[in-house]
Amino acid sequence: MRRVERERLDSLQRLWTPWRMAYIADPDREIAGCPFCVLPGSGDDRESLIVARRRLCYAVLNAFPYNPGHLMIVPFRHLSPYTELRPEELHEMADLSQQAVRALAEASGPDAYNLGWNVGAVAGAGITDHIHQHVVPRWDGETNFMPVLGQTRVLPELLEETYERLRPVFAED
Repeated sequence: MRRVERERLDSLQRLWTPWRMAYIADPDREIAGCPFCVLPGSGDDRESLIVARRRLCYAVLNAFPYNPGHLMIVPFRHLSPYTELRPEELHEMADLSQQAVRALAEASGPDAYNLGWNVGAVAGAGITDHIHQHVVPRWDGETNFMPVLGQTRVLPELLEETYERLRPVFAED
């Protein structure tokens, strides 16, 4: 390799996302039990990244986020078909989704949001046996080549830092 090329490569910034290695190394890994059922029973919301709990559902940071602050609203009850959600579960999930948008607005000021459900594997659900809703904050100009070429997202902060910014805002409501 020529000296100029080596100097150019050495001067490039390195992107480090060690938390993604578990997912990249084994995306089809078996998890002992449903993760959405296991998380609330762990006894440590900070470690589980649960930012809010309600009577029927909870909000948790996505461990493999699309963007900083990517939350999921999850019913405590283990179920898969969207049509089996009870009206009171849907209402509480909708209320918590609104609270999530307010908390994200206060904590990090995104320009927009994606709110959505991936119901079934064909629709993109990574966990198909326990329905959940995504709340993804979006910023103008956030897209870049990394998701397309590198098949990974570049996030500007660690999940624990995002948790520390969001958890107090949820506690205020």
